[in-house]
Order: sequence, then structure tokens, then C-alpha cells
Amino acid sequence: MTSGGIICVRTSPALYGVVQIEGAKNAVLVIMASLILTKGISILRRVPPSADVFQMIRMLEMLGARIVFDIPARTLSVDTTTISGDGILDPVIVRTFRASTLVMGPLLARFHRARVAFPGGDNIGLRPIDFHVRAFEQMGARIDIIDDEMHVHAERLQACCFVLEYPSVGATENVMMAAVLTPGKTIVINAALEPEVLDLINVLRAMGACISLSVPNSIVIEGVSVLHPVDYAVMYDRLEAGTFAIAAVVSGGAIEIPQAPAQHMEVFIEKVRQMGHNVRIGDGGTGIAVEATRTPRAVSFRTMPYPGFPTDLQALMMIAQIRAHGVSTIYETVHERRLSHVAQLMRCGADITVQGEMTAIVRGVLGIQGAEVVGGDLRAVAALVLAGLIAEGETIVRGIEHLVRGYVDFDVKLRALGAVVEYRGHVQANINNTITHNIPVPLVNIIGA
Repeated sequence: MTSGGIICVRTSPALYGVVQIEGAKNAVLVIMASLILTKGISILRRVPPSADVFQMIRMLEMLGARIVFDIPARTLSVDTTTISGDGILDPVIVRTFRASTLVMGPLLARFHRARVAFPGGDNIGLRPIDFHVRAFEQMGARIDIIDDEMHVHAERLQACCFVLEYPSVGATENVMMAAVLTPGKTIVINAALEPEVLDLINVLRAMGACISLSVPNSIVIEGVSVLHPVDYAVMYDRLEAGTFAIAAVVSGGAIEIPQAPAQHMEVFIEKVRQMGHNVRIGDGGTGIAVEATRTPRAVSFRTMPYPGFPTDLQALMMIAQIRAHGVSTIYETVHERRLSHVAQLMRCGADITVQGEMTAIVRGVLGIQGAEVVGGDLRAVAALVLAGLIAEGETIVRGIEHLVRGYVDFDVKLRALGAVVEYRGHVQANINNTITHNIPVPLVNIIGA
């Protein structure tokens, strides 16, 4: 994907309306990878046509999967019958795609070998894969580093009790997928229990896996001999829902998000309410309606693993503090480089002080000015776009190649709510023709491209 495009945002009125959100990016990618564990045709629903999904499609195809993507229906059909452990993954794709590590666990479980280049992704810190490596080694796998590639192989895996030093989402998911076909009982202690991890557990159970949760934060996997294909609807994206909730409060408007999984957004919603904004939750914990106050109060928060405040909404919540009354202290404890957007916001006139590498102090100001800014990761770009809504004049945001990894029709949805925003440049062509530009046509059948 080219990076020559920009997002142009002009001072916008308060945003009003209803927005429909997509299936969760952080759930769908690992669920797609988990299909390697099965043999046959699986159907996934609510699959967002985002750049990261297309990258995972390409990886599965390289392994031998046959895929049909009905984009209007958001339905993905994946035939894993012909998947092979000998498939060669394009290292160029792997090195720019963090979720590529998620194929290691299922490949190791089904074929007892995997070959993956060191992954890339957003520039938000080191995010080492040491936890993955140590877990696989403890399960009996041997890992060799050859020409910047990890060659993982094991004649047979063995069940074990693995303690995570930190509740890493990726490591938790990889260990689970490696363990579901491994005889015996595998226990992951201090496991990540994000909603997206629980969604993966639901999929694996639907395949026939035997997985249970143990208080306070352990996952117990009893290995089975075979898993079967599934028909499954991916959970809705709590992070996209949070993004549009922030769009409402930043702009001073009111937005309804009918599919928002409010039951997985408790701390975020509480912080929005502490600012003085009104948040109504729909029946059964599904759907939220956010109405902004005219006199928002600054709030402080600390990012933490779920159920704490999500690191993926830190940059966006910071935008809400820029014009709030008072001082907010924001502690980023998950990713060491996730304050890169601060310097860009200061270019617009925001009053922010960074202490060390992980703490930002935001003092509310009367207004900010448009400027040319660059986002270095998915959420930073989205945050800078929302900042442009309230900045005086025009804001030029670069970094669309990051934004389209996790948001679908972001500009279209914002315009429908009243925002003055548009994509310009080369990336727009790639977005509008994502399928044909980024996926070789003979490999995947696309409906509605």
C-alpha cells in the first residue's frame, strides 16, 4: 500500500447521528489464524474489509487456503482442506504485519512446524515475542533463527504449565492455539483476558476444543485429537466504538452506536462520564448513546490490560482532554512509544508536557490550530483526525497506511455525522479498490469489490 495519501480535516460542527461499527480487528485476525487448526470450510461473519484482514487473507492463501470474501455481507469463507505446513510466507508481508506471529501456534499444533519472519506492525514499542518463544520451547518445540526467520518445529508438543510474566494478548492466544491439539492439560497463568481473547476461546470451543477459565486469570486447555470447521460471528469492535464516542464528546455532539459492546467498555465509559458527558447503555449491555456536555472536566487515567483503560484508546482520550477544564495526567503503562502523537498535537497548540517516556500532562486550552501532522500508528492517526475536527482551519494528517489497517470507511462514517473530512492522494485509490490492488485476483474470490 502506498503512503502518499493524506487526510484533510477542517473545523467541523458538532457531530450528530448513528454510526454502524465493524467486527473487531483485534479478534478477527487471530480467529482467522485459528482456522488453520481445522480441515474444511469455515464461515466467519462481521469480517471488516480492512488492510490487516487482507494481509491475513494473503498469509492463509500462501499456506494453501482457498478463500471467498463477500464484502457487502462481511462474510469470509475459508477452506483449510489444502493448507500445508510447507507453505512459504512472504517475508515482506510478515515483517510489516504484527499479527503474522499468530499463525505460529496453529501451524505448530497441526503440522508440528512453522516458519515465520520476525514481524513488524505499528511503531509503538518493542513488543517482544519472547513470551511466545519461551512458551513454545516449554512445550517441547525447538526454535532456530535462520536469516531473520524463526524456524519452529517439534516432533510432538507436550502439555505444560506456563506462567506469563506479563498478560500478553498475543502470547496467550498463541499458546492456546498450540495447546488445543496437544494431549494433556496446559495451563496459562497470568493470561490475558481481553474480550478479544475470550472471543477466540468461544471460536475454539465451537471447533470442539476443551477450554476453561480459572480464577483469577488462568486458562486451562485440555488437548483434543481433532477440531472441526465453524460458522461464527466475530464480536463487534469496542475500540472503533470508543473512537466514535470520543468523536461525539470532542465535537460537542451526540452519537449513537447501536452495536457497541458496552459490557466490554466499562472503564472507558466511566471515564467519559467523569468528564461530565452523558452515556446511555442499551438493553443487555449492547449499544451506547453519547451526548457531550458543554463544560467537560479533565480526568486522569492509566492504561492497563483489560479490564483497565485500553491502551488503544489512550491517544483518542487525550484529544478529549485538550479542551477540557483542568489538568489531566495520562499514564501509558502498556507500550513504551505510545505517546508519539503528543509532539504532533503540540504543533496544533495543545498544552502537553511529557514526563519520561510514559506520562503526559495535558492542560486544557481554549482552542487549537490546524497544522500538518503525522501519525505513527493506527490509533494516533485516528486521534489526529479527531483533533482536526476542533482545530481552527485545516489539518493535514499523514499516515493513512496505518489508519486503514484497522478502520473501514473512517472518512465516510465521519462525514455522515457532519464532519468535514476527506482522503486525498494515492491511498484513496487503494482504499476504494483494496481487493484488486492488494490481493492477487486468482488467489481469492471477492464478491462486491
